Amino acid sequence: MKQTIKNRKGQIMVVLVEETSNQRGLAFVMHGLSGNKDQAHIQTFAEAFKENGYTVVRFDTTNTFGESDGNYEDATTTNYYEDLEDVIAWASTQSWYQEPFVLAGHSLGGISTALFAERYSEKVKALAPISTVISGKLMVETEKYKHGLLEEWKRTGWKEEARESHPGQVKRLPWSHMEDRMKHDLLPDVYKLTMPVLMIVGDQDKGTPPEHQQLLFEKLPGKKELHVIRGGPHTFRDPEHLKEIKEIFDKWIKSL
Repeated sequence: MKQTIKNRKGQIMVVLVEETSNQRGLAFVMHGLSGNKDQAHIQTFAEAFKENGYTVVRFDTTNTFGESDGNYEDATTTNYYEDLEDVIAWASTQSWYQEPFVLAGHSLGGISTALFAERYSEKVKALAPISTVISGKLMVETEKYKHGLLEEWKRTGWKEEARESHPGQVKRLPWSHMEDRMKHDLLPDVYKLTMPVLMIVGDQDKGTPPEHQQLLFEKLPGKKELHVIRGGPHTFRDPEHLKEIKEIFDKWIKSL
């Protein structure tokens, strides 16, 4: 069931709640930067939970290309994280809410869910940060930002790139987006992530590469898995990749 709620700034957010009878658990699934709740990989994560008896909450953050309020130019890690907090706070007033719950997120949604798990570990049963951003500092060291792209962004004040899913459209982000991102880092408090953690990344991921995922993985103190998808990019669209990811999720959820 699709619902509208308001975040702390009074902006409208669209939330999709897929309730299951005989609920075995609750999962929140979060998209990444410029993504939305209906992307194929986000639906894939959600389906794995639903098929295992979970009620699943998906939502469009503000400032993305979805159904919620805001403009992409205003997207920040902080706004994504706060929207997640606000959705969970709203969910806590609903009849189907239960703790501890599972969090799964892709990219900027990954760091948002992991930050929440570090701050409220008692609420989180398990965590799946997929192709996750780990820190702003690591982000600027990736292949994606070499060759002067970062300097150009800072000099002009804007980064422009094509939307892969919508040919002909351009995404624009101000330099302030990167300034905000530099404030966030999973590594200092990674010891708080004592719950089971599932990590997945594509071996062709240039934005959140496998070697950066390994840095986080090695510091995780609890039960953990890291799967590298052969031929996989940052955002998974290939049906074979999605099938492999769903199978990984299914096994992991059954193990919780």
